[in-house]
Amino acid sequence: MALRAHISERQRRYGAEVRRLRLNADVAVQAAAAHVGMRGPQLNHIEAARTGLDETRMRALAALYGCTDEEYLATLAALGASDGKGWWNAHKRRVPDFALDLAELEHWSSRAYLNYETFLIPGMLQTEEYMRQLFGTSEATLSARQLDDTLRFRLDRQQILHGPGEFHFVIHEAALLMSFAGSNVMRRQLAHLLSAAEKPNVTIQVFPFSARATPPYSGPFLITEPASAELSTVVIDSPGEPAFHDLPETVQKFRDRFDDLSRLALNPGSAATSSDPYSARDSWGVIQHIKHGLELER
Repeated sequence: MALRAHISERQRRYGAEVRRLRLNADVAVQAAAAHVGMRGPQLNHIEAARTGLDETRMRALAALYGCTDEEYLATLAALGASDGKGWWNAHKRRVPDFALDLAELEHWSSRAYLNYETFLIPGMLQTEEYMRQLFGTSEATLSARQLDDTLRFRLDRQQILHGPGEFHFVIHEAALLMSFAGSNVMRRQLAHLLSAAEKPNVTIQVFPFSARATPPYSGPFLITEPASAELSTVVIDSPGEPAFHDLPETVQKFRDRFDDLSRLALNPGSAATSSDPYSARDSWGVIQHIKHGLELER
């Protein structure tokens, strides 16, 4: 079988998990390969994601390594069996490869999607006109075609909000006050946030300026969590392109940070509870208050 010329993040993760299982069990690569009728170099290629592995052999290796977590194995098998084809394929050569990898990771986040943002509305919750202002004012100049491709891709990504996952966003209050988009665009963007917050699978919290504790992490990040939480991935926003991290200790560290951010943020609130003048300050009320201020500027 020919070795892959391009390795996607999903494929890399699958190979890394097969290798991690072996290393955690302290089994030599030659012994593991022989157990499933392979040679050592073949298993090395699989662990490096240069080629795939069928489910039968994967499960035989997992049994050798002492892994009996069926939810984990079923999710891992699905990752390995996937052909990588999805809605994102229509965007190949129109957006960077890392963006396609991100979309595929999000596609697998059937359990949870956790996102912390500092100065921008999360991409999953942006309106098209907000996106247009965001990318149109960026220092990285995009052609009209590149801008349209970028917007269409991000809007298509948002379709997972209609899926089975739970989506939890913690947004710093600063993001609600950024003025690059203009008052009218920002007012409609905040109205969109309030509408999204009413969805049963979406939680939106505002991290307020008034927080009496230092945020545990200052930069934006998201965690995609598939059916097996052990296969979660942390995506850290950084200049150029995001970085993907999947070491269990790294994922747990960021999960703890997200839990801390959520604990320090305002309660979500809702249209039904936040309109009470005697209710405590909450996220829905803060968004509504800022939106009302923009309406008064009209």
